[in-house]
Amino acid sequence: MSENTIIDTPGAGAPAAPGVANWERETLEKLVFATIREKRAARRWSIFFRLLLIGVVLFGLWVFSDHELFGPDAEALGRHTALIEINGEIEAEGGGSADIVIPSLGKAFADAGSVAVVLRINSPGGSPVQAGMIVDEIARLRGLYPLKPLYVVVDEICASGGYYIAAAADQIFVNKASIVGSVGVLMDGFGFTGAMDKLGVERRLLTAGANKGFLDPFSPQSDKHKAHAQAMLDEIHGQFIAVVREGRGKRLKETPETFSGLFWSGAKAVEMGLADGFGSVDSVAREVVKVEDVVDYTPHEGLPERVLKKFGAAAGEGAVRLVSPAPRPRLR
Repeated sequence: MSENTIIDTPGAGAPAAPGVANWERETLEKLVFATIREKRAARRWSIFFRLLLIGVVLFGLWVFSDHELFGPDAEALGRHTALIEINGEIEAEGGGSADIVIPSLGKAFADAGSVAVVLRINSPGGSPVQAGMIVDEIARLRGLYPLKPLYVVVDEICASGGYYIAAAADQIFVNKASIVGSVGVLMDGFGFTGAMDKLGVERRLLTAGANKGFLDPFSPQSDKHKAHAQAMLDEIHGQFIAVVREGRGKRLKETPETFSGLFWSGAKAVEMGLADGFGSVDSVAREVVKVEDVVDYTPHEGLPERVLKKFGAAAGEGAVRLVSPAPRPRLR
């Protein structure tokens, strides 16, 4: 057999049968499509579980927050004792602001079903402006609704600006261990002139107006500015004293210490005529108002809003205190 002889072996080098090729292609297509379907299903389940988790979190926040789905205006109310809470400092921004408290007072007094209004206070004080606005509105509402009494129930503390508001009520009820009083005004700040001298720092303050740098913490305190600030504090203190005397009347057993800025226990406050007796919201509704059904007119924020506001307010207040050029009068 020569080298050029070709041996023809059957089937060698021949193309695959059409049926075999189609079977392989169909199998590959099925595998690819099955993989795609699995990925799509996994993606849908992932989206479903994420939405479910978000829904559970939102529902949990709603449940554990103080958010009210139905407020006093959402249903017809029968005879009840209206409750409004002032909790924390009385500031322009916060639950104790006039913008929050005054509308609540208006709704509580105007509601035909409310027999009396109970103002529960737990506050160390705050802005004399905010407290004064609330007191003025209480006087107006009591004139419009003379047969609807206003009672104050003190929680932990009702001092300074908190007591400024409480004094406008018909009666004040405390716990024997509550902190009550502090009828005084303060204006605090810092002076850095000594530290600046030691560090060799020079204050360069330019003003248009001889008193524009009033109580600047980086400049020496002048006797003129100090006297002016003291006169302003005395004036606000006088306004505070007038509100207390008018509100408490002959019940007040006034002594030289009454308006000195001191505070006392609830038991001592009753002895001094700063309060009328002991009680809680429930006991006042039950024994004084004679209507045990209590309806809360206080607007309550949800948990997310409270958390965001707390962080935002803390940061903002800290920044304001750092850059504020002059201290403000405080009922604290």
